[in-house]
Amino acid sequence: MQGTERTMQLEDIDFVIAGAAKSATTWLRHQLQSDPAIYMPNPELHFFSREFHRGTSWYLDQFSPHDGARLIGEKSNSYLDTEEAAGRLRAALPDARLIIMLRDPVERAYSDYCMCYRRGQVTGDIEQHLDPSRAPQERFLKGSRYDLHLRRILSHYDQEAVLVTQYELVSSHPQKVLDDVRSHLGLLPRPLAQAAERKINDRDAKLLPLSLRVRLAPMKSMVAPLRGTKPFESVRGLFTAKVRYPELSKDLKLRMLDYFAPMQDTLAAMGFTVSWNATWPSMDRTRPSTSIQEAGSM
Repeated sequence: MQGTERTMQLEDIDFVIAGAAKSATTWLRHQLQSDPAIYMPNPELHFFSREFHRGTSWYLDQFSPHDGARLIGEKSNSYLDTEEAAGRLRAALPDARLIIMLRDPVERAYSDYCMCYRRGQVTGDIEQHLDPSRAPQERFLKGSRYDLHLRRILSHYDQEAVLVTQYELVSSHPQKVLDDVRSHLGLLPRPLAQAAERKINDRDAKLLPLSLRVRLAPMKSMVAPLRGTKPFESVRGLFTAKVRYPELSKDLKLRMLDYFAPMQDTLAAMGFTVSWNATWPSMDRTRPSTSIQEAGSM
């Protein structure tokens, strides 16, 4: 978009970061927002997935581009694994550039589970949620089925409109990740924003006990201005502790590895080169595996 003189229109939206969840997409948003030539709203809008009923006017009202913004985009991780989202995106934003960040599917599923566990949304029975023989349609495993999600997106967008990169590269080659994204958007390289160099990871954050968080939830907006101040954080620190997450056992991880193993070749056949082999330790496979194809037929 050139300037902000007129009312926001759908055609003003140039790009969308569509997922995956728990794959450093917030890091990428911060990096792009550090460029004055780019505008992105802070919250995930989830319009083409969960909030479509609100209508286009509501969606456009969420954008307030600043003067000088040449490109406008948004980030909503739910677009990748919501079946209806790709078609809705194409109908509304046919010329948009899509950016997809993938992550080792096992690690992504476990990280997503930990986030929901931290929020009290799932139980501590990790097998119930991550065992491929029991939960192939659960959000955690389904969210890591990148082959299904990308095939759906490619049925609506040409492949050159879709950039796929990896979470793992944010640790090893963050500048290259940013350069590739900016090139996809037609922008020249730009140094990393120092404040956003670290990946956003709240798994190790200290939190109040869940019961207390629920009880204090109505006061969240009232205490927001106090967050970060020394007195507030000192008092809060008396009651917070790291969350103890259910462990991803070696046996469960092996079952998940076996389940996702065929997907890498499938993605390569689709034209997307990804590699998680360095993060997948060699394990003794002494029992039959549950593959994607087998689990999908259950």
